[in-house]
Amino acid sequence: MGPHPAVAAIRLAVRRVLHDILNDHHASADRPASGEQSPDERPPSPLVLVACSGGADSMALASALAFEAPKLGIRAGGVTVDHGLQPGSDLRAEEVALRLRELGLDPVESTAVTVGREGGPEAAARDARYAALDAAAERHGAAAVLLGHTRDDQAETVLLGLARGSGTRSLSGMAAVSGADGRYRRPFLELDRQIARKACMVQSLPVWDDPHNTDPAYTRSRLRHEGLPALEKALGKGVVEALARTAQLSRDDADALDAWARRAEASVRDAAGLLECAKLYALPPAVRRRILRQAAIEAGAPAGSLFARHIEEVDRLITGWRGQGAINLPGKVVAQRQGGRLVIRQG
Repeated sequence: MGPHPAVAAIRLAVRRVLHDILNDHHASADRPASGEQSPDERPPSPLVLVACSGGADSMALASALAFEAPKLGIRAGGVTVDHGLQPGSDLRAEEVALRLRELGLDPVESTAVTVGREGGPEAAARDARYAALDAAAERHGAAAVLLGHTRDDQAETVLLGLARGSGTRSLSGMAAVSGADGRYRRPFLELDRQIARKACMVQSLPVWDDPHNTDPAYTRSRLRHEGLPALEKALGKGVVEALARTAQLSRDDADALDAWARRAEASVRDAAGLLECAKLYALPPAVRRRILRQAAIEAGAPAGSLFARHIEEVDRLITGWRGQGAINLPGKVVAQRQGGRLVIRQG
C-alpha cells in the first residue's frame, strides 16, 4: 500500500525540485575549470537545507526532504531561525532543531537573529530571516534552501501586492526559484496549505502553530483569516487558485518587461552615464519606470521600501516637467532633473 495521497503529493513536489537541483549541480560540475577534472576531483554530492519554523508547511517539507534526498544521493540538512519575538522562542527553536535531527537531517542548526524595525515588523522579521538563511547556506556550502510557501501563501502575497499598488512585479508573487544563483526553492507553490497539514497528521509529525499567524496586529494574518474567507464567500471557491494563476501570468509579463528595460537602459544614457529625459520619454511607460526603479535601487533606495507612487513621482520629472524640485526617495536618495538629464543619487 502506498503513502497517503497528501504525503505522496508533497514527496512528488520535493522530488521534482531535487532533480532540478541535481541537474544544476551536475551542469556546474561539468563546466571546464582551469584544467581537466578527474572523477575524484569533482564536487561532492550537493547539500540541500530546509528552512523550518516547526509549522505544518515546513515540517511536511522537512519530512519529504529527509525521505527523498537519500534516494538521489543528496545530503539533506535543516535550519530553524529564532526571531526572538516571543518568550521561550529559543527553546522552541531548539525543539524544532531536535525534530529535524530525528528525521535524519544533518547538518541541523538553530540560529538566532535580531529583528529590526525598518519597513514594519513583518518585513523586518523577513529580512532578518533571509539574512540568517543566506549565512547558513554559505557556512555549509549548501546548493539550495527549500522554503515551505504554499499556494495559499502565494495568493496572500498577490493580494498584498495589489493592496500596495506596486505593479506587475509585485502581483507576480513569489518565484519558485529565487535568490543568488537560484538558492531558494519553493516546492509547494502549487499545493494548498491543507495538504501539508494533512501530511503532517498522517505521519504523526508534531506541528507548532505560530501565534503570530493568528494575531490581527499583522497584515498577513488579517488577510488570511478575514480577507481571503470574505473573498471566497463573495466570489465562491477557487479564489486561491485564481490568484496563484494570476501570479504566474504576471511573472511572465514582468520578466519580459524587465528584459526589455535591461536592453533599453544603455540607449537612454549619455556618454557620462546620465539618463537622458528625452530618450526616456520615448519609451513605453512600463519600460521607462522599470529603468527608473532600477536606477533608484542602484543609488541606494531599498527595493522593499520603493513603491509605485515613488516611481510615479520620479516619472513626472520626465513626462510632466514644470520645473518642479527634487523628489525624495527611501534610503535618502534624491531624484532631480538637471539640464535635460535625470540625476538620481544619494542626497
